[in-house]
Amino acid sequence: MQKVYFDSAATTQVRPEVIDKMALVLKEDYGNPSSTHGFGRSAKNHIEQARKNIAKYLGVKASEIIFTSGGTEADNLALNSAVRDLEVQHIITSKIEHHAVLHTVQEIQSHTNISVSYVNINKDGSIDYSHLEKLLKETPEKTLVSLMHVNNEVGTILDIQKVGDLCKQYEALFHSDMVQSIGHLDVNLSGLHVDFTAVSAHKFHGPKGVGFAYIKKNSGLKPLIYGGEQERGYRGGTEGVHNIAGMDEALRLAYENLEEEKTYISNLKQYFVDQLRQNIDGVKFNANCCDLGHSTYTLINVCLPISQEKAGILLFQLDIKGIACSKGSACQSGSSKGSHVLAEILSEEDMLKPSVRFSFSKYNTKGEVDYVVEVLKEFIEN
Repeated sequence: MQKVYFDSAATTQVRPEVIDKMALVLKEDYGNPSSTHGFGRSAKNHIEQARKNIAKYLGVKASEIIFTSGGTEADNLALNSAVRDLEVQHIITSKIEHHAVLHTVQEIQSHTNISVSYVNINKDGSIDYSHLEKLLKETPEKTLVSLMHVNNEVGTILDIQKVGDLCKQYEALFHSDMVQSIGHLDVNLSGLHVDFTAVSAHKFHGPKGVGFAYIKKNSGLKPLIYGGEQERGYRGGTEGVHNIAGMDEALRLAYENLEEEKTYISNLKQYFVDQLRQNIDGVKFNANCCDLGHSTYTLINVCLPISQEKAGILLFQLDIKGIACSKGSACQSGSSKGSHVLAEILSEEDMLKPSVRFSFSKYNTKGEVDYVVEVLKEFIEN
């Protein structure tokens, strides 16, 4: 049985170079980075060098990079602290955000007096920018806008420059979950009006359990986790030096090879789209995911012409054939609920059909695409 991994939007295969770097740090630089002796200084050097490198890739100051356990913690830090510390009284977000944002906003709303507005979503998965401006214009209170850069389910890319300019015009704070974009798109935050971002290493061939928040200088945010002065006081607790070093190595390799790998994966995505269209009658591509000009090159979200009866066993059958993919996002695959993202953009008829997300990396091949299309075709026709 062939094994095919088309679930890189959920997590990526760790690069061998990253594993080697992490193993070396674990073996040789095991000191506590807060210790002042040589072992501690050696460990601390990995952290601060990683901070400088990451800041350079994003065009920001090293002091603005705060290491976290991943994107979810970074989202929580920005959202909770903005309301608590910056007198935010109104949050504007969308109903197609990752649950790290949506559930956090709902929790904040449940025990504070903040108001929450949801910007309209077009059927292609894009934000209604005129509605966003209307919400900003009509809001007298201190406002935080939270909109993700690349949607993790359908791949729609936010015009982050436009949103940032609107936030600047109406004096609103701007937080963007960039978990699906950093390491895949060339992002220079210095030219954008963005106050906070969230990033996760395991989305760009780094280790799980580590990420970072970009927090604009002099933001006024205070920590969520107390216990020490680590991470400029934003996050108490001994840093995972090997994870941070691994993330640094993964991001370095991602950006050094960005154009070459982007071209390869883009061609692979287009080939997948073409093969599905040629072999499966009635296939649909949700939002604008098949359009490389308006969506990320790393994924497609496909609505398949399968009856409700067979839809329930589709992922099971794909798994039996060695194919890894996701129904909606991987964070929801164990849930009986449908995708909250697709519910906003699909018709009731299409919501009854199975939609599957296939997401790619440099490790995938056209041969794997052919195999998946063959399996899907056989399942649909039998």
